[in-house]
Amino acid sequence: MAGTRDSILAVSDKMHVFLKDIVPAAQNNINTRFIILDKSRSPAAASGKSCIALAADETAAVHIQLWGEECEAFEAGDIVKLTNGIFSYVRNSGLLLRAGKRGKMEKMGEFTVAFVETPNVSEIQWNPDPENPKRYIQNGVVSAHSRIFPPLP
Repeated sequence: MAGTRDSILAVSDKMHVFLKDIVPAAQNNINTRFIILDKSRSPAAASGKSCIALAADETAAVHIQLWGEECEAFEAGDIVKLTNGIFSYVRNSGLLLRAGKRGKMEKMGEFTVAFVETPNVSEIQWNPDPENPKRYIQNGVVSAHSRIFPPLP
Protein backbone atom coordinates (compact mmCIF):
# COMPACT_ATOMS: atom_id res chain seq x y z
CA MET A 1 0.00 0.00 0.00
CA ALA A 2 1.42 3.35 -0.93
CA GLY A 3 -0.11 6.71 -1.51
CA THR A 4 0.80 10.29 -2.18
CA ARG A 5 1.68 13.10 0.14
CA ASP A 6 -0.86 15.63 -1.15
CA SER A 7 -3.05 15.86 1.93
CA ILE A 8 -0.35 15.77 4.57
CA LEU A 9 2.31 18.35 5.24
CA ALA A 10 5.95 17.26 5.18
CA VAL A 11 6.97 16.00 8.59
CA SER A 12 10.56 17.13 8.35
CA ASP A 13 9.90 20.57 9.84
CA LYS A 14 10.96 21.46 13.40
CA MET A 15 7.50 20.76 14.78
CA HIS A 16 7.31 17.11 13.67
CA VAL A 17 9.76 14.22 13.72
CA PHE A 18 10.01 11.24 11.40
CA LEU A 19 9.22 7.88 13.00
CA LYS A 20 12.75 6.66 12.21
CA ASP A 21 14.09 9.38 14.52
CA ILE A 22 12.08 8.59 17.66
CA VAL A 23 13.82 6.97 20.62
CA PRO A 24 12.55 5.67 23.97
CA ALA A 25 12.04 8.51 26.44
CA ALA A 26 10.46 9.34 29.75
CA GLN A 27 9.09 12.67 28.56
CA ASN A 28 6.02 13.53 26.48
CA ASN A 29 7.39 15.55 23.61
CA ILE A 30 7.01 13.62 20.36
CA ASN A 31 5.14 15.49 17.64
CA THR A 32 4.65 13.44 14.48
CA ARG A 33 2.21 12.30 11.80
CA PHE A 34 1.55 8.77 10.54
CA ILE A 35 -0.96 6.52 8.82
CA ILE A 36 -2.55 3.62 10.69
CA LEU A 37 -1.96 0.44 8.69
CA ASP A 38 -3.63 -2.16 10.90
CA LYS A 39 -5.28 -2.40 14.30
CA SER A 40 -5.99 -5.23 16.71
CA ARG A 41 -7.09 -5.65 20.29
CA SER A 42 -4.19 -6.01 22.72
CA PRO A 43 -4.06 -9.53 24.16
CA ALA A 44 -3.21 -7.96 27.52
CA ALA A 45 -6.34 -5.81 27.46
CA ALA A 46 -9.26 -8.21 27.57
CA SER A 47 -11.44 -5.40 28.88
CA GLY A 48 -11.28 -3.70 25.47
CA LYS A 49 -9.93 -0.46 26.93
CA SER A 50 -6.77 -0.49 24.83
CA CYS A 51 -5.61 -1.73 21.47
CA ILE A 52 -2.39 -1.86 19.48
CA ALA A 53 -2.05 -0.45 15.97
CA LEU A 54 0.68 -0.57 13.37
CA ALA A 55 1.44 2.90 12.03
CA ALA A 56 3.98 4.23 9.53
CA ASP A 57 5.31 7.32 7.83
CA GLU A 58 7.67 7.61 4.87
CA THR A 59 10.68 6.58 7.01
CA ALA A 60 9.63 3.76 9.39
CA ALA A 61 6.82 1.89 11.13
CA VAL A 62 5.96 1.75 14.84
CA HIS A 63 3.47 0.13 17.21
CA ILE A 64 0.92 2.60 18.60
CA GLN A 65 -1.08 2.09 21.78
CA LEU A 66 -4.60 3.45 21.68
CA TRP A 67 -6.67 3.87 24.86
CA GLY A 68 -10.41 3.97 25.44
CA GLU A 69 -12.19 6.08 22.82
CA GLU A 70 -9.03 6.19 20.67
CA CYS A 71 -9.56 2.48 19.86
CA GLU A 72 -12.90 3.26 18.24
CA ALA A 73 -11.93 6.67 16.82
CA PHE A 74 -9.09 5.47 14.57
CA GLU A 75 -9.12 2.84 11.83
CA ALA A 76 -6.70 1.50 9.23
CA GLY A 77 -6.13 4.18 6.60
CA ASP A 78 -6.51 7.13 8.98
CA ILE A 79 -3.79 9.77 8.92
CA VAL A 80 -3.15 10.84 12.50
CA LYS A 81 -1.32 13.77 14.07
CA LEU A 82 0.26 13.03 17.46
CA THR A 83 1.14 15.94 19.73
CA ASN A 84 3.23 15.53 22.91
CA GLY A 85 3.45 11.76 22.51
CA ILE A 86 5.73 9.34 24.30
CA PHE A 87 7.66 6.33 23.00
CA SER A 88 8.28 4.02 25.91
CA TYR A 89 8.21 0.44 27.14
CA VAL A 90 4.78 -0.85 28.15
CA ARG A 91 4.72 -4.07 30.17
CA ASN A 92 3.63 -7.12 28.12
CA SER A 93 3.53 -5.06 24.91
CA GLY A 94 7.07 -3.77 24.34
CA LEU A 95 7.96 -0.35 22.95
CA LEU A 96 4.90 1.64 21.96
CA LEU A 97 4.24 5.16 20.76
CA ARG A 98 1.25 6.62 22.60
CA ALA A 99 -0.40 9.88 23.52
CA GLY A 100 -0.01 9.37 27.27
CA LYS A 101 -1.75 11.65 29.76
CA ARG A 102 -0.60 14.94 28.21
CA GLY A 103 -0.59 13.96 24.55
CA LYS A 104 -3.27 14.17 21.90
CA MET A 105 -4.08 12.23 18.73
CA GLU A 106 -6.29 13.68 16.04
CA LYS A 107 -7.37 12.43 12.61
CA MET A 108 -6.00 14.58 9.78
CA GLY A 109 -7.27 12.66 6.72
CA GLU A 110 -7.42 9.27 5.07
CA PHE A 111 -5.34 7.10 2.72
CA THR A 112 -3.21 9.75 0.97
CA VAL A 113 0.29 9.50 2.37
CA ALA A 114 3.48 7.69 1.38
CA PHE A 115 4.76 5.16 3.92
CA VAL A 116 7.13 2.24 4.46
CA GLU A 117 6.65 -0.79 6.70
CA THR A 118 10.32 -1.29 7.57
CA PRO A 119 12.18 -0.69 9.73
CA ASN A 120 9.77 -1.04 12.65
CA VAL A 121 11.25 1.10 15.44
CA SER A 122 9.26 -0.88 18.04
CA GLU A 123 11.30 -3.94 17.05
CA ILE A 124 14.66 -2.34 17.84
CA GLN A 125 16.57 -3.14 21.03
CA TRP A 126 17.56 0.02 22.88
CA ASN A 127 20.21 0.46 25.57
CA PRO A 128 21.19 3.47 27.68
CA ASP A 129 24.03 5.43 26.10
CA PRO A 130 27.17 4.77 28.21
CA GLU A 131 28.22 8.40 27.77
CA ASN A 132 24.78 9.82 28.67
CA PRO A 133 22.42 7.49 30.60
CA LYS A 134 19.45 9.80 29.87
CA ARG A 135 19.75 8.95 26.16
CA TYR A 136 19.16 5.62 24.41
CA ILE A 137 21.03 4.13 21.49
CA GLN A 138 20.09 1.32 19.13
CA ASN A 139 21.62 -1.99 20.12
CA GLY A 140 20.13 -4.30 17.51
CA VAL A 141 17.04 -5.20 15.57
CA VAL A 142 14.72 -7.88 16.91
CA SER A 143 12.81 -7.99 13.62
CA ALA A 144 12.71 -5.62 10.66
CA HIS A 145 8.93 -6.14 10.47
CA SER A 146 6.30 -6.04 13.18
CA ARG A 147 5.96 -9.33 15.06
CA ILE A 148 2.43 -8.32 16.12
CA PHE A 149 1.39 -7.51 12.53
CA PRO A 150 3.43 -9.81 10.26
CA PRO A 151 3.95 -8.73 6.62
CA LEU A 152 1.34 -9.86 4.14
CA PRO A 153 2.42 -12.75 1.84
